[in-house]
Amino acid sequence: MDSGLLEFGDAEGAIELINQMGNGEAMGRILGGGTQATADAFGNPRSPAVKGQGMPAYEPRAIKGIGVTYATSTMGADHTAGYTIAPEIAGSGGKVDPLLADASKADLSRAFQKTTAMLDSSGHCLFISFAILDIPSGFEGMMEELNGVLGTHYTGDEAVAWGGEILKVERAFNEAAGLTPLDDRLPEFMKYEQLPPHNVVADVSDEIMDQVYGEL
Repeated sequence: MDSGLLEFGDAEGAIELINQMGNGEAMGRILGGGTQATADAFGNPRSPAVKGQGMPAYEPRAIKGIGVTYATSTMGADHTAGYTIAPEIAGSGGKVDPLLADASKADLSRAFQKTTAMLDSSGHCLFISFAILDIPSGFEGMMEELNGVLGTHYTGDEAVAWGGEILKVERAFNEAAGLTPLDDRLPEFMKYEQLPPHNVVADVSDEIMDQVYGEL
């Protein structure tokens, strides 16, 4: 629609394009390649994607912490890699101003990315994060569980440190594949197109983005 293929609001046309994807038709094959591939095919610079991964769920211009996660996650724009929505929107694990664009958002995203990497590698569902954020005994119970399964005596701080080491390995993989800090950026159009009703743009600086992994 943004590239002029359909009129905005054309629901029947959108459903037909989904059918074309399922049938493997020419246009459907383009759309099936994802957000960035479709934008590239149409020469559209307004692609909401990072590292080729389309953005899910949240608008990073108005929720700065998730914008940092979208930009710096090793997987591209993935809210589950560092769910700062918890304190920025849901008030879980504290309350943080979503519109604040200072260096604290690098610290926030880094902490969530480290913890999430640890949870993912342990086999837990990300949804337990709400319990371990707000209920001290929840985090303690998770550590007791992990130690019981592994026969170890790891502390919570050590477990989060594992997450940091996992991120370093993922980062090294990306660097070997040719990605650089310049890939840890939100789409250019979001830096100057304002988002109503707050009329905000993506204004977290490059220096703050680089702090996420620079201080890992």
